[in-house]
Amino acid sequence: MPSVTVGVEPLSVQEIIAVARDGVGAVLSPEAEYEITTSRKVVEALADDVEPHYGVSTGFGALATRHIPTELRADLQRSLVRSHAAGSGSEVEREVVRALMLLRLHTLATGRTGVRLETARAYAAMLTAGITPVVKEYGSLGCSGDLAPLAHCALAAIGEGDVRDADGVLRPAADALAEAGIAPVVLAEKEGLALINGTDGMLGMLVLACHDLGELLRAADVAAAISVEALLGTDAVFAPDLQALRPHPGQADSAANLRALLDGSAIMASHRNPECTRVQDAYSLRCTPQVHGAARDTVAHAATVASRELAAAVDNPAVTVDGRLESNGNFHGAPLAYVLDFLAIAVADVASMSERRTDRMLDTARSHGLPAFLADDPGVDSGHMIAQYTQAAIVAELKRLAVPASVDSIPSSAMQEDHVSMGWAAARKLRRAVDGLTRVVAVELLTGVRALDLRAPLAPAQATAAVRELLRRSVAGPGPDRYLAPEIEAAVELVASGAAVAATGITLS
Repeated sequence: MPSVTVGVEPLSVQEIIAVARDGVGAVLSPEAEYEITTSRKVVEALADDVEPHYGVSTGFGALATRHIPTELRADLQRSLVRSHAAGSGSEVEREVVRALMLLRLHTLATGRTGVRLETARAYAAMLTAGITPVVKEYGSLGCSGDLAPLAHCALAAIGEGDVRDADGVLRPAADALAEAGIAPVVLAEKEGLALINGTDGMLGMLVLACHDLGELLRAADVAAAISVEALLGTDAVFAPDLQALRPHPGQADSAANLRALLDGSAIMASHRNPECTRVQDAYSLRCTPQVHGAARDTVAHAATVASRELAAAVDNPAVTVDGRLESNGNFHGAPLAYVLDFLAIAVADVASMSERRTDRMLDTARSHGLPAFLADDPGVDSGHMIAQYTQAAIVAELKRLAVPASVDSIPSSAMQEDHVSMGWAAARKLRRAVDGLTRVVAVELLTGVRALDLRAPLAPAQATAAVRELLRRSVAGPGPDRYLAPEIEAAVELVASGAAVAATGITLS
């Protein structure tokens, strides 16, 4: 099985995706093993120090004033992991847990945490063996990092709790480790704390969301282009010189996509004559580059934040480059929480505009000659009436999910941790929002393709026609009402998989 080499340099998005989604394993680089071994000596040198050192010879959080004698320090680390593995609710997705473990492994690899080499190797071995700890939905406040989710992973590494094996079967961690030939970790000084004190869950979900939204915004441009054709709109407003008057990079990219997708459309050319009295299109058509572009720029900003976090080594206390063990606040999730919330706002707005274009195609007062609800026999048939209801329900949910999590804070640990980020919650709701946007764009695509068919004999552009042909392989053309849910799901698959964008034959920005 191929493996990603985890060293001291930041992991790439492609490497994270490969491990999280494709089941690729992980192995430590020689440089990482050297850094881990070197920093461990710092922790071991402090183990017998009469001075207290947080995470080595003290309790945790509000209990940090308790000095822990040498003979109880292994118990201290094990108790920390057991007590902090306190998650509740549904299981977190496998890809999120694998991303979380990989990112924690990378922090261990930097040598800034002070763990032993065998502990880091155990995480790499678990990833390679496909052993995924069971992590629950609730438990992280995003400060001190993602304590509960990371604690469930650490619990599995010591041979306790439950995991999913490579086949997805729920098993006791001890059994899965034994079958894979992985010795359970016996935690030494500071190791329990080093395994749970990070922003890895928030960061993993941010990286996955930025990747997915990059793909999804291209699909949104495809659906919008089809809608512009179906509604007899114009591509004149997407002209480069007009877009350059407002030089946002995302806007320029979206407009360029729309021009390329609509190039050569006979449908739009059909109404470019003196008899056409329309001066300008509705906002949901005309302003597509401005909204889709702003979302792109938001994703770019979030990706910049993610890249900085990927270059970080988050732990408390941290082993400094010159060999000190110092307490710090780098575990606070605010930088991630803010952009996770920002992305949810952009998702909701892109979806809202998509739903407005769909609704316009269904309304005879605004569709410029299309039948009511694109029905075969309006009144007998309802066409796509309720597909728009589905969109509207999702958009309403996306607006609720756009309410920021990061403005909330509930003090914890007897007021020692008196301001928290709620970044994990921001990441969880963003994942739901990305799924919702996928479905909203899919309904627009499904509806727009049906409307293109109803414009026959006028022909769409080559790129949009190719998308129509792809959809028609799994969804029949206009006709009497059919069971609509499977057709929506077929469109969802084309959007989610990237097939709809690929079908255009155009390299979209």
